[in-house]
Amino acid sequence: MRTELTPEQSEQQEAFRAFADEKISPEADQYDRDERIPAETLKRLAEKGYSGATIPKENGGSGMDMITYGLLCEEIGRGSASLLSLITIQTMVSQAILKWGDDSQKAQWLPKMGKGEILCSFALTEPEIGSDAKNVGTSAVLSDGTYLLNGRKKWISGGQIADLFLIIAQCDGAPAAFLVERDTPGFFTEPIGDMMGFRSAMLAEIRMEDCRIPEENLLGRIGFGFSHVAGTSLDFGRYSVAWGCVGLARACLEASLDYTEKRKQFGVYLKEHQLIQGMIADMITNLKAARMLCIHAGHLKDSGDPSVIMETSVAKYFASRIAVKAAMDAVQIHGANGCSSQYPVQRYMRDAKVMEIIEGSNQIQQTLIAKYGYLIKD
Repeated sequence: MRTELTPEQSEQQEAFRAFADEKISPEADQYDRDERIPAETLKRLAEKGYSGATIPKENGGSGMDMITYGLLCEEIGRGSASLLSLITIQTMVSQAILKWGDDSQKAQWLPKMGKGEILCSFALTEPEIGSDAKNVGTSAVLSDGTYLLNGRKKWISGGQIADLFLIIAQCDGAPAAFLVERDTPGFFTEPIGDMMGFRSAMLAEIRMEDCRIPEENLLGRIGFGFSHVAGTSLDFGRYSVAWGCVGLARACLEASLDYTEKRKQFGVYLKEHQLIQGMIADMITNLKAARMLCIHAGHLKDSGDPSVIMETSVAKYFASRIAVKAAMDAVQIHGANGCSSQYPVQRYMRDAKVMEIIEGSNQIQQTLIAKYGYLIKD
């Protein structure tokens, strides 16, 4: 397994890190309090080419390889998990269009997405449907050359501000994927606030009431909606989240290293206490292991290896678990200060828990990984 970065990737990593340190980390707690990402921050991402990170250059994007994109997700995730979620859904939709869209759909949407002129959101989860996503209740009926959509979606990241939504619905008893613009008649969004984590991800509930869209807004074919279109999106979502968890765990480590060098208990700095050293050692070890799993998945993505789907699930499962462990330990190290809004570790803990749920819960990942284990055994 290759683990080293190319000189170009290392250079990009430094640029991503500097951007996060200067433009994201100092403002992230305020994002949380305001429950929104400022438009100016999203504009900065677009100006840097991060909004279209994985869109090929010929389609108007930055054309990053998968390792470079992962490094971007790590640094964004280190600064703000909520902001990472907006990068993630933009990538999920763009990759679905790249793989399953026709030439007209690619020409219409990808250049605008690459420049950050439009923001996208992925709408799969419903009020009564989470992990059982193949059985969504949203319906689509073809009538006179247009599709009529009816249903509800919930917990949709970026739903308050997205311009274009990738909607998964049932059509003629089979899953299908549709591109729906915000200003379509019969399409409504309602903000969701007061969340435990991802407070500034601008989540929304979506309602579609006789929402009529052109027939050409079908992405892929009827029957491809979940296994193919949503599958592509979710695979990239898990990859983004896995790297974001590495960044979140690193933020916990950095905060803990800084705090233990300044805080004293029983006359010595916290870093001198062996129990504290044990937690720091776990953070470092788990962080290194999670990053290696992510790098491995990235190389497989770049090479088109079919095992990448399972290796991405492994990376997401492990990285999200160690992010929670690192966040819990970081709060413990900070003591009462760790429960205060004056320190970011409380935000890290809240956001880390959400990482174990989104883009396929850890229990779903366990099921997939275990089934794969039996498959390769045979």
